[in-house]
Amino acid sequence: MSKKIVLKAGEATVYTPGKDVTAAMPELVIGAVDGPVGTAFASMMAQSKGHTAMFAIRDLNQMVRPATIMVPKVTLKDAFTIELFGGVVQAATADAVLDCVIENIIPRDQVTDLCIVSLVWIDPGVVKEGPALDKADMYRNNYEATKLAIRRALNDEPGIDELIRNRHTIKHCMWEESWDK
Repeated sequence: MSKKIVLKAGEATVYTPGKDVTAAMPELVIGAVDGPVGTAFASMMAQSKGHTAMFAIRDLNQMVRPATIMVPKVTLKDAFTIELFGGVVQAATADAVLDCVIENIIPRDQVTDLCIVSLVWIDPGVVKEGPALDKADMYRNNYEATKLAIRRALNDEPGIDELIRNRHTIKHCMWEESWDK
């Protein structure tokens, strides 16, 4: 049996240039069901207006293992974004988790002992796209970002040496002033 995974955290951003609203930015924790991640997982089963948690399922009666709960990072205010959360993003997340098991990124011998809490991004701007939204692109981005976030979590990436090395060469992409600090 693989070493017990207590709590590992990971994140990733995957986007398609020119299609900002289909970007994916999952932030997740993976860990033992009898540890802090399991406690958080169980606690997230309660409803919170606009941030309803949902299991990652591949289809009806096909919840993935490790059990994965998704929570939107923004308030879902309309049927369109709720449908994306429970459709495209849910499918991409579930497929990515299962493929991480198939590809041995997540140890198969621990799938019933682990759980994942994934915070997912749905850009509020998707509403303006409406039927023209590229759902296939949104799926791909969420699928790839979720796999990458899981891989990074389980490999403790980025490592502290990388973070220290890049401290004064990488800036936050959403805050230009961070470059001057």
